[in-house]
Amino acid sequence: MYEEIVRARGHENVSAEHASTFEVTSDDWLTPAGDCILAVEADRVPADFSAEFVEACRDAEATIAATVEVETDDGETHRERIEGRGHPDLTFEGDRSHVGRTSDYADDRTVLVDAAAAAADFDREMVEALAAGGEVTLTLRVE
Repeated sequence: MYEEIVRARGHENVSAEHASTFEVTSDDWLTPAGDCILAVEADRVPADFSAEFVEACRDAEATIAATVEVETDDGETHRERIEGRGHPDLTFEGDRSHVGRTSDYADDRTVLVDAAAAAADFDREMVEALAAGGEVTLTLRVE
């Protein structure tokens, strides 16, 4: 099993309404048009991940689990776990953002394909915590 952890934060413009992707970006800003973005100011990007992790993710049979945790100012924690799969075309060369996709499309930002859920499927209380600027931990695990 391989694992990578990314820390980020929510943003007031998080709406999590996109029906086919979810994203965590290293950008420090978010416009209302970014309806797939869950968090900003990620401390790591796909290009930072270990070669072993990347290689494991390139196996089409690999299960990749993305766990998003948000901690609110009052100490409450919200958690969502989304499973997808690996793909031979995953490069992890992206230097800006991590994208989970419900389709099998893969580019340099894609961290998993065939995701069981997208931004629009996230619990709305969690989305409120993200919009309030909560501290975010994205854990990607290859199983």
